Amino acid sequence: MLDLTWMAWTWQTATFFIVILALLCAMTAWEWASPGGGPRHGILGLDTTRGDRLFISLLGSAFIHLGWLGMTDLPLWGGTILSLVYAFAVFRWV
Repeated sequence: MLDLTWMAWTWQTATFFIVILALLCAMTAWEWASPGGGPRHGILGLDTTRGDRLFISLLGSAFIHLGWLGMTDLPLWGGTILSLVYAFAVFRWV
């Protein structure tokens, strides 16, 4: 049996991994329903696909959350809202 007692499995940790899994499943279904998606040339000067934009938004969101935790004592929901706005902007203009 796999012993996972070393990690603090809270509902927040489980939610984090479930959201990432749901995003990957949604992107897979989107790609299956509409193959290719056509790369776009956005404001970064790169040709990006939907998967690239998802990766950029997840990576940026991680840094937003780390910055939020390091610079404020406010609840993490603010960082999450800021990350959602960032992800919307990435999918819209990158």
